[in-house]
Amino acid sequence: MPKERINNQITANEVRLISDDGKMLGIFKLAEAMKKAESAGLDLVEISPTAEPPVCRIMDFSKYYYQKEKKVKEARKKQHEVEIKEIKFGPNTEEHDFNFKKNNAIKFLKQHNKVKFTVRFRGRQMAHKELGYDVLERLKMDLQHLADPDADPVSDRNLLSIIMTPKKDIDKILEKIKKDIDKILEKIAKEKEAAAQQANADAALKTGASQN
Repeated sequence: MPKERINNQITANEVRLISDDGKMLGIFKLAEAMKKAESAGLDLVEISPTAEPPVCRIMDFSKYYYQKEKKVKEARKKQHEVEIKEIKFGPNTEEHDFNFKKNNAIKFLKQHNKVKFTVRFRGRQMAHKELGYDVLERLKMDLQHLADPDADPVSDRNLLSIIMTPKKDIDKILEKIKKDIDKILEKIAKEKEAAAQQANADAALKTGASQN
C-alpha cells in the first residue's frame, strides 16, 4: 500500500488544512501548516494530493497508517475467493448417493462457491443422454432456492455439465430457513409437551376414578 506524503515530502506551496479533530482550518502556506503540526507534536499528512490546493490533515501518521493497514487486512480476510467445486454423477445415480452429493453441493454453496455438476456416461449409457439431463434438471429444481444456473447444460463427448452460482442473498435465505425450522421445532416441542401434560392428566383421572 503506497504511503501518503507527509511533512517534508509534501511539495505544494499551499495546502487546505484540516486539524487533528477534523475541523477545516482553511488555506495555509506549507511552512505555516507544518509549524502547526509540529507545535501539536503531530504530522502533516497529504490526504488528497489531487485537490486544488492539496488537502492536508494534522495527525499521528504512524497511528493512522497502522489503522489503515489493519482495515485493509480485515477486508482481505472477509473477501472470499470464489472456487468452482465439481460434483460428479452417473445417469443412474441411486437416491441415497444423489442426496449425499446434493448435500455436499449445498455446503459448497453456503461457502459462496460455485458448483459444477457433471454427469459422466459410460459405454451404452451414451444412448440415453436424456437421463443425464433429468439428473441436472432435478438438481436445478432442488437447489433453485439457493442457486441459479450460469447457463444451459453443456455436452462434451461423454460428459454433461452445468454450473450453478449461489444467490447473492444466500446468507439471508439460509437465515430465514433456519428461523422457519426453529419455529417448526418449537411448535412440535410445545405440542409434545401439551400431549404429555394431557396424558398425565388423563392418567390422574383414571387413578382417581379407580380409587373411588
